[in-house]
Amino acid sequence: MYSRIEKEAALVAEQLCEAAGLKKGQTVIVGCSTSEVCGSRIGTSSVPEAADALYRGLKSVFAPRGIYIAAQCCEHLNRAVVTERAAVPFATEVNAVPMPKAGGSFATAAYREAEDPIVIESIKADAGIDIGLTLIGMHLKAVAVPLRLSQKTIGEAIVVGARTRPKFIGGQRAHYNEDLL
Repeated sequence: MYSRIEKEAALVAEQLCEAAGLKKGQTVIVGCSTSEVCGSRIGTSSVPEAADALYRGLKSVFAPRGIYIAAQCCEHLNRAVVTERAAVPFATEVNAVPMPKAGGSFATAAYREAEDPIVIESIKADAGIDIGLTLIGMHLKAVAVPLRLSQKTIGEAIVVGARTRPKFIGGQRAHYNEDLL
């Protein structure tokens, strides 16, 4: 079961990289309910082994590309974010260590596996993966664009992808950089 979860997570990460045009140094916010992944209702049965498999799958795709993973904690830590300190060099750190029942299993795995973890209140990520309808929108840049990925689930959880783009400004006479769309 966990090897399947790891493979599905890697497939989702590959699809997101392609669909969002992710580049080295960018950040992907990941919200994840391992309860949903394993077929239960969100917040009811945290599964650390599923979180480990998910993290391995995502990292296997993102790390070689130099893309940072930012893990959204659950509501018990006010949806704080765990990421690598290098991803947010000017961020203000908050004092919390996620645990499976206070932060969530995925955030716990991210904290444990990061080279130099930092917990911050919020981030403005370049793209996102929502695994189990955890609502990651608060951690995306201002203009989020939903992405239809062909891998629609990880385990039993619904997966939704998102990319961001810069805001359009200038009105009808403005010209836009097609590479930023």
